[in-house]
Amino acid sequence: MATHNPAPMHAPEPAERPAPEGPVLARPPPPVRMSWTKRIVATLFVVAVAAITIGSLRPRPEPPVAIQATTARKGSITRIVTAAGKLQAATEVKLSSNISGDLLELNVKEGDRVKRGQVLGRIDARRYSAQVSQQDAARSSAAADLQSQNVNVTQLEQELARVERLAQTGNASAAEVEQARAKVAGERARADAARGRIDQADASLREARHLLSLTTLTAPIDGVVTKRQKQVGERVRGSDFSEDVIVVISTLSQMEVNVEVGEHEVVFVKEGDTADIEIDAIPERKFPAQVVEVARNATVKNAGTEGEVTTFVVRLALTEVVPGALPGMSAQASIATDTRDGAVVVPIQAVTVRTEKELRGGASGKDAAPDGAAQGSGGGAPAQPGKKPRREALRKVVFVVDGGVAKVREVETGLASDTEIEIVKGLAEGDKVVEGPYRVLSRELADGKPVTEEAPGAKGPKAGKG
Repeated sequence: MATHNPAPMHAPEPAERPAPEGPVLARPPPPVRMSWTKRIVATLFVVAVAAITIGSLRPRPEPPVAIQATTARKGSITRIVTAAGKLQAATEVKLSSNISGDLLELNVKEGDRVKRGQVLGRIDARRYSAQVSQQDAARSSAAADLQSQNVNVTQLEQELARVERLAQTGNASAAEVEQARAKVAGERARADAARGRIDQADASLREARHLLSLTTLTAPIDGVVTKRQKQVGERVRGSDFSEDVIVVISTLSQMEVNVEVGEHEVVFVKEGDTADIEIDAIPERKFPAQVVEVARNATVKNAGTEGEVTTFVVRLALTEVVPGALPGMSAQASIATDTRDGAVVVPIQAVTVRTEKELRGGASGKDAAPDGAAQGSGGGAPAQPGKKPRREALRKVVFVVDGGVAKVREVETGLASDTEIEIVKGLAEGDKVVEGPYRVLSRELADGKPVTEEAPGAKGPKAGKG
């Protein structure tokens, strides 16, 4: 009997779902929970970033400025006036000739030492020798004339005596006597004229001999020939109105220095002041000198321009012999004019200047207008065309170090030497003041700035600009 296997039974397939309309959003992943450790680390990171941000926004304290300082002291100070000039001989003679002629001899050269009266050269003397001979002959002729007149006078006097004897005996008239006397008087007058011609001839002869003597050139003083301006064969032109210099003789054993002192300093210089002279050609030595003359007339250079300079010539005599010194060498003079004892002194570089605006506002020198020019009350309004801007007055100040801070202090100064200056008002003995560096003191330092002291010559930290 056939077995009938019934067909397997299948579950009915579900009907297909209709496709959804529009985009299907994915189901979000389940949230990840952060551990407590990570939460703490994140919080600390946020706090650190916030602290750094706040710290960067907070104003930083101004770094201290590296300075050198010194202490004001009491001591003696001498005002020194410095000036430059040239050496010259105390006595300088320009030898020229009063006669004209060709220079036949000149036996000296520059650098030769000569003695007074020494023959230096000769000028062609033929013309002047002839003049001497001519005047000598004229004198001889005048003498002969006088001798002839004297003979005539003698004869006429004898004739007068004879006529007078005849008149006494009645053999001659009074008219004849008067006539004889007139002849004697006339001849005596001619004899006197002959004597005058002799005197005139003598004077002309002396002049001719003097001119002849001028053809021989002699040294008028003891000294050294410092300049020779003529050569043998050149024409020498003698004149009373202009000199034709042949040689220059100087006394190098006595030297002077002529220096030019400014009008603001010459008022302190007086005759008799002592000085030290430094000669460029003789370095590392100073020679003593004394002021012997202060000019009363000014020397004005570049008159009428912005570069006009007014100076006065001061003559100083060296009080000792300077070996090797020659006229024309450059020299510098340091003249000691006044001395004061017991003065409060500081290094000269410790005194600087600030404008009144800087002193009121406490600004540093670099914030000021150039040359201390005033900014004006209108907040920097431009100056009127054609008018120079008004310059604000400069005040002398020092910076006193107090508790690591620089304090500006206005001062009045007195005498100044090469290295120190007197403080008359505004500073006391023992105050510590800033003396450098120059850049910091003159431009960067201001009232209230913190400072740190460093040894002179040390390279401290670069000063901050604040």
